[in-house]
Amino acid sequence: MGSHYGSLILGLLVLAGILPSSSATTRRFQFNVEWKNVTRLCHTKQLLTVNGKYPGPTINVNEGDNVEIKVRNSVARNTTIHWHGVRQLRTGWADGPAYVTQCPIQGGHTYTYKFTVVGQRGTLWWHAHFSWQRVSVHGAFIINPQMPFPFSTPVQAEIPILLGEWWNEDTEMTEMEMMLYGDGPNASDAYTINGLPGSIYPCSNKDTFVQAVERGKTYLLRIINAALNQELFFTVANHTLTVVEVDAVYTKPFRTTAIMITPGQTTNVLLTANQFPDSTGMFVMAARPYLTSVFPFDNSTTIGFLKYKGTFTKQIISPYTSLPRTLPRMEDTTFASTFFKKLRSLASAEYPCNVPKRIDKRVIVTISLNLQDCPPNETCKGYQGKRFFASMNNQSFVRPTMSILECHYRNLSTNATTSDFPDKPPHAFDYTGVDPVTQNMNTEFGTKLLAVPYGTKLEIVLQDTGFLNVENHPIHVHGHNFFIVAKGFGNFNAAKDPARYNLVDPQERNTVAVPVGGWAAIRLNADNPGVWFIHCHLEEHTTWGLAMGLIVKSGQGPSQCLLPPPNDFPSC
Repeated sequence: MGSHYGSLILGLLVLAGILPSSSATTRRFQFNVEWKNVTRLCHTKQLLTVNGKYPGPTINVNEGDNVEIKVRNSVARNTTIHWHGVRQLRTGWADGPAYVTQCPIQGGHTYTYKFTVVGQRGTLWWHAHFSWQRVSVHGAFIINPQMPFPFSTPVQAEIPILLGEWWNEDTEMTEMEMMLYGDGPNASDAYTINGLPGSIYPCSNKDTFVQAVERGKTYLLRIINAALNQELFFTVANHTLTVVEVDAVYTKPFRTTAIMITPGQTTNVLLTANQFPDSTGMFVMAARPYLTSVFPFDNSTTIGFLKYKGTFTKQIISPYTSLPRTLPRMEDTTFASTFFKKLRSLASAEYPCNVPKRIDKRVIVTISLNLQDCPPNETCKGYQGKRFFASMNNQSFVRPTMSILECHYRNLSTNATTSDFPDKPPHAFDYTGVDPVTQNMNTEFGTKLLAVPYGTKLEIVLQDTGFLNVENHPIHVHGHNFFIVAKGFGNFNAAKDPARYNLVDPQERNTVAVPVGGWAAIRLNADNPGVWFIHCHLEEHTTWGLAMGLIVKSGQGPSQCLLPPPNDFPSC
């Protein structure tokens, strides 16, 4: 009887996707982190890559697959890999952020990330989660659905579009100088489409992405913003884009001339090649920054081309190509806001929108860019001779020297972390109306974590602040999808704003763009035990400490507890 009961429990866990199924397909991949010489914009430099590719290889799996990715670190520096958007149900050991869920993979060592893809399908991505390595160590993570696409237009082919950034200088040095002197980092020298900057940049005629299409066919563009520090607008000249998915969650389809996509986000759009091209057969696709930053930024534009098959030309690419009129202006907050309002979850019988209608806990989190007085005998190059840093609820996150997840799992006591992250800002005031620079908060540096019981229906209100500058912030939550129930400009009002929440079909995501000078309210079911990183996906802000940790405590039954760490788990 006991044996039968145990087998039944194991079977239910497998069906629920809690444990991997022995009958499910196991997809195995090999990653080798290595140096490769790459030339862009007349500059050749050593670039950190996976398997010598920039961008890295695409991981292509099916919904329900067990996944094993053996990562060998062949360089003399630490690294980790994060599977961005994969929920990692009870497998936080495979999530990747250095010193949060794992110690880094040291040079000459290997680590095999093992997890099961449960209840997810669509476009996600993977990237390094150590220092600024994700600038070149990234690639697409595509989950093929078990069921046909839930939209009527048939898809003839799929095209991955990875948007990125390129620096002529070593980004490791860029990061080191930023931290040494406390100033804003040097801006990138180019944006890229699938690793190629496009013909507007110098020496880049041959480094331009060209995608062949056939007239009459519909293509699924899987768009990923892998840029390090910049939100981007994207458009294709003379073509309408139909949005059908964001962050691997189906949406109600809607047509648009362009999209806004933050670092960390993915957007799937349908594009039908229905134009009558001229002799060149070329249509420009372009991406440019959405500008809200006070720091130095790259104001350039990357382009690629759709080329209709059956057209002939010798000189198909010109550095003087005019940009599409549908490409939004860099300061176009109105477009960004309008685009967001159109996004809605599909909320069908097959793909329900399980937004929590009630909450157990609300946490209000201010997002701040701040200044710190220059320490004695140091040179600081930030504003007014000070140092830039960042914080959430007055806490500037410091990564410890051990894995927070391992300490939590083994119940190791440490003075480095505490579970007392504040539920609200220490002082209430007009967050977006403050006089920049003259008012500042005395931020604390440390590792305070927010701890909640298993199954907590959690609402987090992310509030932008006006210190230094109001700014759009893409906030990524590890280990959970969430629902963006509302956004607004100005200060969140707990007495009035919840009355206009969308609790029917809000968009479901893993990364939210907190609007410039505003707030975003997200809801999630904290049903994934472990330690999870919540941080800004602008890498400069995370480096300055714009991050926090979320502990979801284990529940009562075995299916509500974190699995043990693997045997090859890296040590610090």
